[in-house]
Amino acid sequence: MDRPRIHRWLSAESYWAAGRPRTTQDAAIDASRNFGIFRTATGEQVAYARIVTDGVTFAWLCDVFVDSSVRGLGIGVALIDGVCAALEPHHLRRIMLATADAHGLYRKFGFEPLAAPERWMAKETQVTTGAA
Repeated sequence: MDRPRIHRWLSAESYWAAGRPRTTQDAAIDASRNFGIFRTATGEQVAYARIVTDGVTFAWLCDVFVDSSVRGLGIGVALIDGVCAALEPHHLRRIMLATADAHGLYRKFGFEPLAAPERWMAKETQVTTGAA
């Protein structure tokens, strides 16, 4: 994985990780299953996603990013297809994600809004520099 590129994408170009410190991103990469798509000719990374999982029952799909130079070319579809294929043998009960703008992409892979959102809760905490 091209860590500097991933950090630049997420900290400077994403709405969900704006300003994320490099140390935080590196820790997140180290603690996750990482997926990337790379240009065949140059080896340049053009897309990234990561999974946080126990490998048995649950996974969280996050930090999905496709470089602006290749958006609209099916790279996002290929990335999510690869992630789902890699997780399929684990027979996970649930794979979760959050998105503000890519619902159509994820629906192609069976993702739907929560059936019972009232059962779910989140705790938002103050993020400190360097925290994972």
